[in-house]
Amino acid sequence: MSIVKIKDKTFRTSITEAEIKERVKAVAQQISKDMEGKTPLFLGVLNGSFIFAADLMREMTIPCEISFVKLASYQGTTSTGKIKEVLGINEDLSGRTVIIVEDIVESGQTMKRMIESLGTRNPASVHICTLFFKPDKLKEELNLDYVAFRIPDDFIVGYGLDYDQQGRELKDIYTIVEE
Repeated sequence: MSIVKIKDKTFRTSITEAEIKERVKAVAQQISKDMEGKTPLFLGVLNGSFIFAADLMREMTIPCEISFVKLASYQGTTSTGKIKEVLGINEDLSGRTVIIVEDIVESGQTMKRMIESLGTRNPASVHICTLFFKPDKLKEELNLDYVAFRIPDDFIVGYGLDYDQQGRELKDIYTIVEE
């Protein structure tokens, strides 16, 4: 187990790169099986999901497409609770199977906003795929179709997730160490 310091916080390894890769592959296999005969559009939520989305795509065994949307709701280690769309969707979603690819689902407010926004574009269906899910933090009723990891309410960094824009490059997931 290794320790890293990012700015004023200390983090320790909680999920290894090997464990992440194994779960991403399993999720991709399940999606490929469930979506056989379709060409789903993965909609990655930036910035946090970019590594997960890329690795997920590489493990898919069916034809699929990818695009990205950027939403913001975090400052430092705390969610502001206010979600603002920064970069929108350019694709025609009418009749498409859409899979939202998120790094982490906590309160569910970001996903609720995304689903509401996507619903106005007439997709055939919308599914949620998240790398991490904090069930104890969920405030919105959501159907999470694909969850790689259920985790406690700890602040984490690595594998695309950041602390104040730093730590995304870490290959493992690190959990904050309370000092």
